[in-house]
Amino acid sequence: MNKRDVLKLLAAGSTVALAGCMQSKQSFKAVDITGADYAKDFSLKDANGVTRTMADFKGKVVVLFFGYAQCPDVCPTTMTEMAQVKQQLGAEGDKLQVVFITVDPERDTAEVMKAYMGAFDPTFVALIPTPEQLTTVAKDFKVYYKKVEGKTPTSYSMDHSAASYVYDPQGRLRLYARYGTGVPPMVEDVKTLLQG
Repeated sequence: MNKRDVLKLLAAGSTVALAGCMQSKQSFKAVDITGADYAKDFSLKDANGVTRTMADFKGKVVVLFFGYAQCPDVCPTTMTEMAQVKQQLGAEGDKLQVVFITVDPERDTAEVMKAYMGAFDPTFVALIPTPEQLTTVAKDFKVYYKKVEGKTPTSYSMDHSAASYVYDPQGRLRLYARYGTGVPPMVEDVKTLLQG
């Protein structure tokens, strides 16, 4: 084998190697934030008093949302859509985990959150941070929330971020789904993440 043949083989090998490195990137409907260095984990109690972390949901696509039970529009709409996404996934629906972190721990007690999640899907997990934990987790996840006083001390509302974070089955943050993304696009994105 002469030098020219060796160079041809090396060139052919390089082409194959480059082709392997340039595999088609996954395409998503939501905003792809793969590699983001925030919103990585949490350690919060659920409505049953059990401390949960992202590791508890390994093997599932996790959709994480911040909201509160007395929200008049964004939260119930998002939870209804996620219940529909799970339903439309059919047999793969059990590989989707919705996690709801309340931004209103003052009113969103364990009983309230159990009833609230149960109204949409009893497998949805509600996490109830202490006020101090909420400050930390909101900063870690870059979410906004603010108490807006009402006419009485208990009639306040909460302004809050309305998007969802979506994690792949390995627990890596992958997508930022804006409010109103819709059911079919979310179903498609979850299926893509489940396929790896």
